[in-house]
Amino acid sequence: MDGGVAIFRAAPVSIRSHDVEYPFRQDNDFLYLTGFPEPEATCVLAPGAEHPFTLFVRPRDKDKEIWTGLRAGVDGAREIYGADSAHTVDELDARLPKLIEHAPVVYYAPGRDQRFNTRILDLFGWARDNHARSGAGPRGLLDPGTILHEMRLIKTPEEIEALERAITIAAGAHEHAMREARPGAFEYEIEALIDYTFRRCGATGPAYPSIVASGPNATILHYVENTRQMRDGELLLIDAGAEYGGYCADVTRTFPVGARFAGRQRDLYELVLGAQEAAIEAVRPGAPFDDPHRVALDVLVDGLLALGLLSGTRDAALESGTYRRFYMHRTSHWLGMDVHDVGVYRVDDRPRALAPGMVLTVEPGLYVAPDCEHVAPEWRGIGIRIEDDVLVTPEGNRVLSAAVPKRPDAIESARATSRG
Repeated sequence: MDGGVAIFRAAPVSIRSHDVEYPFRQDNDFLYLTGFPEPEATCVLAPGAEHPFTLFVRPRDKDKEIWTGLRAGVDGAREIYGADSAHTVDELDARLPKLIEHAPVVYYAPGRDQRFNTRILDLFGWARDNHARSGAGPRGLLDPGTILHEMRLIKTPEEIEALERAITIAAGAHEHAMREARPGAFEYEIEALIDYTFRRCGATGPAYPSIVASGPNATILHYVENTRQMRDGELLLIDAGAEYGGYCADVTRTFPVGARFAGRQRDLYELVLGAQEAAIEAVRPGAPFDDPHRVALDVLVDGLLALGLLSGTRDAALESGTYRRFYMHRTSHWLGMDVHDVGVYRVDDRPRALAPGMVLTVEPGLYVAPDCEHVAPEWRGIGIRIEDDVLVTPEGNRVLSAAVPKRPDAIESARATSRG
């Protein structure tokens, strides 16, 4: 940071309705740097200064803590969260000018607190103008994400451990759902089972709204209503991940509502599985980020041509984009504290090279809309996605979600023991 000062603001409290608040969720950049879980806090980082890590936090308040829970306070900010210096939020306006006025650069990313955004801009202007002749004031206001998000992209051993725990919990929920789903049940019953399993196993809850999509609903990529009654002969697509310690799992499995894959379901399922396995093989250090997508796309297009859902050649289908009728999203995204985690995908206008410590999803799919006129009726209304969470290792990769069955025979074996 070359003597600069970075300022980070905690997430604000969000109102659900009238005087009811949403459960508080800390800003991930703030949580990554501080571990501090409360609202209204501000973090100031000044490497090389007498106090490199300063926290401004809510003071202890016996009356308010009776209503809304215990606070760490100034002492807790130092003793529990390791701040070199800690003060109450009431001292922020008086102390912040002194912390930034001699910094050559101020790092700050505007957030949802518009009043605080304005305060930082005003302070930056004051410090710059106040020291314009001496040259000692800040000369630039920069987004810290350029540095911070590169840090978050490469996971530490502790982060990988938290991710593994989140994924293990998610895997158990998927296996439980695979055993319990049955014809006649409603999607929301399976969603409730998944959420219960997450919490029972120590997760904060879902990392994102769970997708429990039966039959034609599986052709909607982000279907979250979860209200339909499931029917025998259909597929059930579940995209659900737990959050543990601030880190997210993101796992998808597709399986029969009944005991076995029916009709054309298995043909499409095996095609998606083959594409996913080929894409996972492409995850290795030094490989371009786009490689898993390119490999998966080649397998999918070849299979769609062989099954008669596309015509012509692979090159023609790729160039014209006709495959997008059935596969309209990318194969991978970063995974970490955010389910679609931070970190750029391209560097110097080229796909970024994968490196050990990166975690990404591999999630090809095929989706044939119920009203698709380009295919025979037997294909319509089938949606399939298979998603795993993959860690890039020095030797290649490790599939963190491998415990969840995905081979057709293993799925049918699990379904044979279900209540359906």
